[in-house]
Amino acid sequence: MELNFWKYQGTGNDFVMVDNRRQNFAYSQPVIQRLCDRRFGIGADGLIALEVNANNRFRMRYFNADGREGSMCGNGGRSFVRFLYNMNLIPNNWVEFDAIDGVHSAEVDDEKVSLHMQDVAQISRIDDRHFADTGSPHVVLFCDDVAKEDVAKKGHDIRQHTDYAGIGGTNVNFVQAISDAKLAVRTFERGVEAETLSCGTGVVASALIYASEHAERLSKIEIQTAGGELQVEFAKDGNSFTNIILSGPAEEVFKGTINIIFQENS
Repeated sequence: MELNFWKYQGTGNDFVMVDNRRQNFAYSQPVIQRLCDRRFGIGADGLIALEVNANNRFRMRYFNADGREGSMCGNGGRSFVRFLYNMNLIPNNWVEFDAIDGVHSAEVDDEKVSLHMQDVAQISRIDDRHFADTGSPHVVLFCDDVAKEDVAKKGHDIRQHTDYAGIGGTNVNFVQAISDAKLAVRTFERGVEAETLSCGTGVVASALIYASEHAERLSKIEIQTAGGELQVEFAKDGNSFTNIILSGPAEEVFKGTINIIFQENS
């Protein structure tokens, strides 16, 4: 089977993009896993498929690099919107689409994509581990020097912690305050099972938890990741957050056709 694909990235978080409006791509875990493999496939943190729902609204389906369908992906959502924009499917630089956690809207221009996230009603804490669900579950750990953290080992250990077994494990973010309104964030992502260059829902969780714990009056926080800079805006009421917007660059990297010759043997 030949598959047309596009490769997109948002601050280094990269995705294989598939136009599946005609439902001609079968969602096979081994196939998606191989497509995302950086040695034997295209290589990506995940795969995103464009569909259209019964109400003729665009739908984003996101699959982790392990081939399993994942929870909401913030950078994936922004890359999805850039994909729609580049395909000339978005009128007036605005779009509304379905994702696994509900309906999202976004604005897009030549410089950035601004994605409206779901409200966050609760932030919790166990010892030094803060937790928030921003469409995906995230633990946030504050540290003095994020560059010195062993993200691979510590992130893996917390991702597998029994406290989060009921939700299939958690993503883990290591956060350093650079200034009152700027953070550096490194993220260990479940499904990828490694540190990624950036995680959209992770930087949202980091910003909201930081605002809750350390910066009561802030409504906008800049985030520095290994893959680039993002911005999180929000309205705050106690530990509840509304009008959350994740903004930053997203772009097409390349496009091509791949022959899925490994499907039957995977």
